[in-house]
Amino acid sequence: MAEVLKVVKARKTFGNLVAVDDVSLSIQKNKLSMIIGPNGSGKTTLINCITGYLKMDSGKVYYKGKDITDYPPHKRIELGLTRTFQIPSPFKRLPVLDNLLASYRFNPGAKLINAPFRMRWVKHEAEAVEKAYEVLELLNLTHVKDQLAENLSGGQLKLLEIGRSLMTEADTIVMDEPVGGVNPSLAHEIFKHIRNLIENHGKTFLIIEHRLEVAVKYVDYVYAMAYGKLIAEGDPETVLTDSKVVESYLGTPVI
Repeated sequence: MAEVLKVVKARKTFGNLVAVDDVSLSIQKNKLSMIIGPNGSGKTTLINCITGYLKMDSGKVYYKGKDITDYPPHKRIELGLTRTFQIPSPFKRLPVLDNLLASYRFNPGAKLINAPFRMRWVKHEAEAVEKAYEVLELLNLTHVKDQLAENLSGGQLKLLEIGRSLMTEADTIVMDEPVGGVNPSLAHEIFKHIRNLIENHGKTFLIIEHRLEVAVKYVDYVYAMAYGKLIAEGDPETVLTDSKVVESYLGTPVI
């Protein structure tokens, strides 16, 4: 099985607080991996380190075999590694379609030097629109393409965040609580879209999620954290019945 993302002994401190304590992960291509753990266990800090939003104190991050430890976020995006946030942050006063177009990163017309030379970028504009409509259809958002982002439901905003990542041609998408605050039926729909992207479009996902009763049926591999450390990993059933995970996080087994 091909490894697409590797984290080796990631460590991040804030003063005397050790938020991430020598955590290592191996994320497999075309799989849905999930990080779980109680609040304050270091999950979000870890993915901030993986995606370049925080600089690690020590450790390494490799993407497709390349050492990206010192790469800023935009360089990681160029390689195909992107992320979404727990609270979606679209351009609220722009329609859904325009939010997708704004995320397309291959348009040379966005550069001031190319703007006067229409022939340099008009083809790319057409490609961007075509790509955006493909994403709209893929995520079942076509019917809201003209709605302002601020008028979308919580679930639709989560799907728009996925769509914006797809517009960057990302291969690997890291998501912080993709179904947080979303009603159960739409939460399942979001995970079905994620599975479709994995199985039919070659994408890889690494997520943080607390709603295990929804997520567990869709996930391939689980990492459990507590107090900044990795305490268990494996298939969902193995991890969610692990005594250390039950004691530190679940209270009672989910499975």
